[in-house]
Amino acid sequence: MTSTEPTTAPSPAGGGDDSVVRKLSTLDRYLAVWILLAMAIGLGLGRLVPGMNDALAKIEIGGISLPIALGLLVMMYPVLAKVRYDRLDRVTGDRTLLISSLVINWIVGPAVMFALAWIFLPDLPEYRTGLIIVGLARCIAMVIIWNDLACGDREAAAVLVALNSVFQVFAFGLLGWFYLDLLPRWMNLGDGQGLDVSVWHIALNVVIFLGIPLLAGFLTRRIGEQKMGRDAYEQRFLPKIGPWALYGLLFTIVILFALQGKTITSQPLDVVRIALPLLVYFAVMFFGTFLLGKGLGLAYDRTTTLAFTAAGNNFELAIAVAIATFGVTSGQALSGVVGPLIEVPVLIGLVYVALAWRRRFAPGAVTTAP
Repeated sequence: MTSTEPTTAPSPAGGGDDSVVRKLSTLDRYLAVWILLAMAIGLGLGRLVPGMNDALAKIEIGGISLPIALGLLVMMYPVLAKVRYDRLDRVTGDRTLLISSLVINWIVGPAVMFALAWIFLPDLPEYRTGLIIVGLARCIAMVIIWNDLACGDREAAAVLVALNSVFQVFAFGLLGWFYLDLLPRWMNLGDGQGLDVSVWHIALNVVIFLGIPLLAGFLTRRIGEQKMGRDAYEQRFLPKIGPWALYGLLFTIVILFALQGKTITSQPLDVVRIALPLLVYFAVMFFGTFLLGKGLGLAYDRTTTLAFTAAGNNFELAIAVAIATFGVTSGQALSGVVGPLIEVPVLIGLVYVALAWRRRFAPGAVTTAP
């Protein structure tokens, strides 16, 4: 994400991690500030500009917001253009990483969110249902940015989000029925709720938010290396497109919060109630997975990738499903909106936590080359 690529180049001996943040460009060094400003601008626009959120909400196709889609595509393309696709076989051969990711994302994650939703919101069924939907929507987009900033394994991130995408298409609806209908009735927690979501809608979500930028990144690297050579491609071309990942991220955040600024600012106490279980969720998923990766003997970069893919969620899918099923003014939709409100600042904070922990790994414990 920087023009000089400092965050992805491990030091020769695996040490020197104290200098990682110091080496960041000004753009990246103050990323937390830019993100908070983008959130504030988005909230302000949604709250103060009449009709802003309604106008933005109308710019969509098939229930997918075109402004958000544009921002995510711009955000993900530079990072996916950096991926060394000829190294993916090193990731697909790592069964420990792949199995751990599948178990954490599709068994542990939804179960943790289900438990927290019932513990923190037993009296608020709409918000509870919305949180459970957030827990079912595993991240396939923004996690690539957090992983890249934290010096995670780019190739591993590409493989894991692709794996999540496949499971999301086929497992989202099934898990929605299990956690929202079958399990509550089986545990005598009350009547279950249905989840009206089509496989085709989820597939479209995956194609737009992962398929398009992944194909663009792959073709860019393939053609770029053929025309320029690998050294020129990585040293001259990639630094030019790198900052656009941050521009896309900030644009996405502004649009996302402008869409729901009025809703968020008009119900502050409800936002706090929803935020508490989310904070616990992110902490449990990130720190638990990070410790698991270290315990399994994974190198820092793959441990980081595993942790961020476990903690992140596909907020766009969660919001779209909640609105389509329960309505735009529903409590379920509000829970989906609060998700990124909490996730964005928390995960950028966890980027710095991950970088600080990097020195705790054995010297040279990095699986990817600079």
